[in-house]
Amino acid sequence: MTKPVENLAKRKVTGGRISPHRTRRLFERDGFSVETVIGPVEIRASRVRGGSLKSQLRRSEFANVVDTSTGKSVRAKLLRVVSNPASRDYERRRIITRGAIIETEVGKARVTSRPSQNGVVNAILLK
Repeated sequence: MTKPVENLAKRKVTGGRISPHRTRRLFERDGFSVETVIGPVEIRASRVRGGSLKSQLRRSEFANVVDTSTGKSVRAKLLRVVSNPASRDYERRRIITRGAIIETEVGKARVTSRPSQNGVVNAILLK
């Protein structure tokens, strides 16, 4: 069950309970975070506010890697997650987020996209 963002049942300064003046709205719900890992491609589409769909990448085998010196991009196979500055726990669990250093067939690259929100892994080749 996803947790709501808004905390409607608060307390007074004296410690007494305040009953909520309304129920929770659907747009106030909070979704679970999608943590992208290496594996066979799996994309989940979730409806967001306004009726649009958000592509959430759960697993990925490939990354679009751009070589800035030549300006060419190539679809490279993901080998492993080298490091993740977002969290040491993410590094241990090999979760791909924006800013993570990944090892591909063409070399090490830094992830520039947000896979859990964009639905694709884009990266820039490191020297």
